[in-house]
Formats: sequence, structure tokens, C-alpha cells
Amino acid sequence: MVNDRQSLDLTIFAHAKGGAEVEWRIAAEPVPYPDSVTEMEARAAAIADGRAAELIWLLEHPPLYTSGTSGKQADLLDPRFPLFTTGRGGQVTYHGPGQRVAYVMLDLKRRRPDVRAYVAGLEEWIIRTLDAFNVRGERREDRVGVWVRRPDKGAGYEDKIAAIGVRLRRWVSFHGIAINVEPNLSHFSAIVPCGVVDPRYGVTSLVDLGLPVTMEDVDVALRRAFEDVFGATGVRLPEATV
Repeated sequence: MVNDRQSLDLTIFAHAKGGAEVEWRIAAEPVPYPDSVTEMEARAAAIADGRAAELIWLLEHPPLYTSGTSGKQADLLDPRFPLFTTGRGGQVTYHGPGQRVAYVMLDLKRRRPDVRAYVAGLEEWIIRTLDAFNVRGERREDRVGVWVRRPDKGAGYEDKIAAIGVRLRRWVSFHGIAINVEPNLSHFSAIVPCGVVDPRYGVTSLVDLGLPVTMEDVDVALRRAFEDVFGATGVRLPEATV
């Protein structure tokens, strides 16, 4: 199958009109999911109104499940953690400690008002981040997210290492990506992750692949890869608030 997103020109994303740096924030403590949504919505509105800079917000959540606009109740097999219904695209997924969530608030009207290209840009960001650890992440046209091949498990086996779920309001993005660094992978067994039921397709993490990677290592790689795809970033202190 030809992967259409693979052929998109993504260089335009790094050339937003005005050329302002994207603010880069890292939360020091896990952030409750409802609080993160409130903060994202407020910041996205401020960006759309021209009152705030674009923002990348890196954080972790306490253990929880979220269901996107395509989510099905049947995809929650065991309600062991709270489930939050959210307006992002996609289905049911897990968030928790050891997973780096990156919420992405970019003004696509200034960059490129193209949802498919934006999703491809997020995938490219993840792929370049993983490449820093010699992990080959790949797109799949029929499955959103980034996947790694697992020939050690059998022919045709692949595991998802990063999820993507986005929402746009007035062409400003929010929600974003989640990369599995060292989460408890058993927590994914309580859901049908992103609606994928094929037994050949599972979930993995950098540590599960045998890499002694820390969250700080991933944050450094994320920032470098982001700047390659989307342009310059800058840190505004203090980082404790959005």
C-alpha cells in the first residue's frame, strides 16, 4: 500500500508567518487530565486571538484512559482507571507515568491549514525523535500513530510506540502525541488500544525494546526533532504554569 502521508512536503510547517519562537514547557509533576484540557483550551483560544505564543507542553498524567470522537464503549475492557471522554480525534487510549505526553498548540492558519499534513508532521516529529535512539518508527496509512516492526514476535508483527490525537479550533491545534518511554504496558491490556484488534499489533515502549532511556533523554530528542520539523523553540520562565 502506498502511504500518502509519506510523500507530503512538511518543510512549510517550519516557516510560520511572523517567525516567533514556540514556547517550550515541561511540567514538573503529573497533571490531572481535566486540568490539562482546561489549560489547553484557554491557551488555544489565546493563540487564536493573538494574545499568546504557540506552545509545546510536555507532561505526564496519572493512570487514566481517554476516549476520542471515534471511541466505543466496548473498547474499554476493564475500567481499572478513570475514563475521560475527550474531543480529540481517535479512539480509546491509555496515559500514565512513564509516558511522555506532548500537547501541541500551534496556529495552523499561519503555518499550513491542512489537517492531513499536520498529522504527518506530528508523525515525522516522533519518527525523528525515535531515530535519536536508533529505533525505526514507521507510519501506517490505515493506522494513525507510529509503529515499530517486531520480527522477534513473528512475521508481520508490529507494536505501537506512539499515539496521536488532535483537535483543531479556529485552526489552532491542541491535544497532540504520546510516546511510550517506560509505562506499565499491562495497563494497555484493559482497552482495545485505538480500536486495533489484530493480534499481530501490540504496544511497546523504548525500555521494552531494551533501551535504557530516561524521560530527560527523550525530552532532549523531542526538542531537537521538533525544531527540525516545526521551527525554533524558546523557554519562558517560570515553567510551573501554562
